[in-house]
Amino acid sequence: MKEKRMLHLGICPGDVGRYVFLPGSPERTEKIAKYFENPKEIAFHREFRTWTGTLDGVPVAVTSTGVGGPSTSIAMEELFQCGADTMMRVGSCASVSPKVRQGDICIPTGAVRMEGVGCHYLPMEFPAVPSLQMVKALEEAAIEKGFPYDTGVTITKASFFTQSAPETKPIGPELIWRWESYVKGGATNTSMECAPLFLIGASLGIRTSCVMVSATNCKEYDGQGESQPLKNLEDRAIQVAIEGMRKIIQQDLQK
Repeated sequence: MKEKRMLHLGICPGDVGRYVFLPGSPERTEKIAKYFENPKEIAFHREFRTWTGTLDGVPVAVTSTGVGGPSTSIAMEELFQCGADTMMRVGSCASVSPKVRQGDICIPTGAVRMEGVGCHYLPMEFPAVPSLQMVKALEEAAIEKGFPYDTGVTITKASFFTQSAPETKPIGPELIWRWESYVKGGATNTSMECAPLFLIGASLGIRTSCVMVSATNCKEYDGQGESQPLKNLEDRAIQVAIEGMRKIIQQDLQK
């Protein structure tokens, strides 16, 4: 009987275990895999690059999703078909609040659904929220690592430039009004994958979570200190993700 190879990821059932890290960029998969025992690259097709290995002897994997909800949904669906049921996004975000400064760890407890993929899975009334168990594990990991962190609402947008330069777009006034309302409601950061991640996870009945490092200060922050490039900061999110996943694995082993 022929093995079923995934159309986009190029992997087969049995290639990955339950636990998967989901960075956006293919380059970040290698940086995450360096924390694995016996890391091995098994597939690289389009934006989807996959490495496998173990953490404390338990099989884990990392697969890049590319940018945004559509490609994230493809990665999640195919990983689920291959046996994954615990998926953790590891990436970067932008601050929209003085509560989050460049280099801070952000662990979302919910996501604003300013995107479209989630509506193909669950109605707008359904909240985009991660696994509480995984959020707790990530928060404990951030504390242990000594990194400043924020837990709260993230904004998931569908378009990068309608956030960075909304005034240049035909519906600029509406975009600006929406962003201001989200921030007034307490949102602290923004990226492009969290809402679909959480909603797809809910529809599949699996655990999901996210840990990000803020690549920016918000516009209102006038603190001192030199700005750092993202490549100097992203390992913070990776360290928290690795330790957080270790905690989840140990909790599962004790059940």
